[in-house]
Amino acid sequence: MNHLRTTVALVLGRTARIFSRRFHLGGGTSLPGQIARSIEPAILTTICTALPDGVILIAGTNGKTTTSRMLAAILEHTGEPLLHNRAGANLLPGLTTVAITDTDWRGRPHARRALFETDEAALPQAIAETRPRLVVLLNLFRDQLDRYGEIDTIAGNWRRALQTLPATSTVVFNADDPAIAGLTEHLPARVIGFGLNDTRHAVAAATHIADSQFCQTCGHRYHYRHIFYAHIGHYTCPHCGRHRPDPQIALTALEPRGLDGSELQIRHPVGQLQIHLPLPGLYNAQNALAATAAALALGIAPTTIGAALTTFQAAFGRIERITAGPNGPPMLIALIKNPVGASETVRMLTATTTRPLHLLIAINDRFADGTDVSWLWDADFEPLAGRVARVTVSGTRAADMALRLDYAGVDGAAITVIDDLPTALDTALVALPVGETLAVLPTYTAMLDLRAEIARRGWAKPFWET
Repeated sequence: MNHLRTTVALVLGRTARIFSRRFHLGGGTSLPGQIARSIEPAILTTICTALPDGVILIAGTNGKTTTSRMLAAILEHTGEPLLHNRAGANLLPGLTTVAITDTDWRGRPHARRALFETDEAALPQAIAETRPRLVVLLNLFRDQLDRYGEIDTIAGNWRRALQTLPATSTVVFNADDPAIAGLTEHLPARVIGFGLNDTRHAVAAATHIADSQFCQTCGHRYHYRHIFYAHIGHYTCPHCGRHRPDPQIALTALEPRGLDGSELQIRHPVGQLQIHLPLPGLYNAQNALAATAAALALGIAPTTIGAALTTFQAAFGRIERITAGPNGPPMLIALIKNPVGASETVRMLTATTTRPLHLLIAINDRFADGTDVSWLWDADFEPLAGRVARVTVSGTRAADMALRLDYAGVDGAAITVIDDLPTALDTALVALPVGETLAVLPTYTAMLDLRAEIARRGWAKPFWET
């Protein structure tokens, strides 16, 4: 290690972060890491190698920000100092930015452990550079095909990276996702599966957005005894017998409590854990299950896990509740970015209330969103038909979203298109009846634009401070 080069990288990287925030050029979540890596390419490895308790990586198409925040809350509940990319910058420069902000000038970290959520395409390189002791694999769905390609490509890259993990590492994986479960066979590392055993939440048949429908061993179509959404469920190959592995950590009972959250019962090897999760939706219950499995793999006491999750607050834009001013109406912000995520968000909204919905949907097609918005036609917006009082549509692809809603059966008289997001927000709030909540469904960059506008108005802190 070149100590001089490391020091220069740290100084310039931290300076860039301070400059970005002081002059309101952004959160300084990626540029500092880019600068530091250009000076010392091995700086992330240097810092991570010096962490006494190592690195945790969390990857998946959906849920990684919420799951990582849940696990961070559990770890912080123990009083443990932690490096964590809370702002969601999950490419290698983002991970590096976090690493360089909490070290001394020789690159020695003050924390004992790092927790990084990791972009799907970045996971193999993150494994190579951070040498993690724990990897948590959530799911694999189609997401931004213009950037990443089909999930088989991602899965193949993951498989090769996971094979490099030593026996001292652990992989916690979603047993209900055949694309994920298949990656964990014959690994040198220890593997721990988690899954949903409460089959009351299964749907009647496979959905049209199921991505991993075919057996990885023989190519035959899986048979599902229970399917929860997309290709997530209890599956068996009728030809070769490959099947869902029995999860060591199982969600045995999920009792929805509307928008107030859910009651969870989780079975683990030494008992049962009861949790009130203050987030609604099946997918948030699964995120909590994944965080619980990861925490148990780290040896954290079940009572600590339960206490942390019961008081958990959502990550920015992920079922985030914000009040529009001191006495203003409430908003519920739920990020949508691919067919499965959008469908499950619609499912959550329509299942948690019988009242007519008031919506603001903002669809962008910038690079970070994926420039191909054809995924809107794969998402299941049909449950909104007959359930919407008013929907304001905004963003760079507002017209596309309005057309999709029309085809989904939403009354055209209830749809208003306003391209400018701040104007759309004001219009939706003015039209909101007293006592109602505005549900905001943005894509990623629309969510960042919205949070910046909300922060400018003083309704919430900037996203990198939450």
